[in-house]
Amino acid sequence: MNALEMATAERLDLANFLATLTPGQWEAPSLCEGWRVRDVVAHVMSFDNVSLFGMLRRAIRSRFVHINQVGVDELASLSTEQLLTMLRAHLRPQGLATTFGGRLALLDATIHHQDIRRPLGEPRRIPTDRLLCVLKDAVRSPELPGRRLARGVRLAPTDLDWSHGSGPEVTGPAEAILMAITGRVHANGELGGPGLPVVASRLVH
Repeated sequence: MNALEMATAERLDLANFLATLTPGQWEAPSLCEGWRVRDVVAHVMSFDNVSLFGMLRRAIRSRFVHINQVGVDELASLSTEQLLTMLRAHLRPQGLATTFGGRLALLDATIHHQDIRRPLGEPRRIPTDRLLCVLKDAVRSPELPGRRLARGVRLAPTDLDWSHGSGPEVTGPAEAILMAITGRVHANGELGGPGLPVVASRLVH
């Protein structure tokens, strides 16, 4: 399964989960500061059907600081039912979301799926092929803090045949490592190893 197919499967899993949520859960805070569950869903779709010119317009409107918020605001008038319908109609990423063969869409959907589930107390096991692909991209993507947060430590998941880097180890579930290196302090309590204080100190600066 290639990255675009995995991104499509991830969006389908997200849509199926969202269909089980109550109205109150749609309005609940996510791990993304200032965003509710519905806002995260809007963000996941905000790069579909957007051209490079469209992204430039968003950047100008946001003064190049809050570009992601512009995409969320454009869908703010939609009801949760409409957001879910829109997601189901765009399971296969389109436009800029297909950057790097769909890896950007997979990275975005997988991390934000967890941003929604974790505060709601709804854990899941991310399919191994998707998790492995996302972890590899998370430590090298210029859009994410993973390269900086993981510098000088060795990421060593206890439940996945993968490791990255060298130095004092950060150990624990692969999903928790993913969330920590993408800036989610929420995951630190599930991790251990002598490298964890290094990563944790960078998360608060």
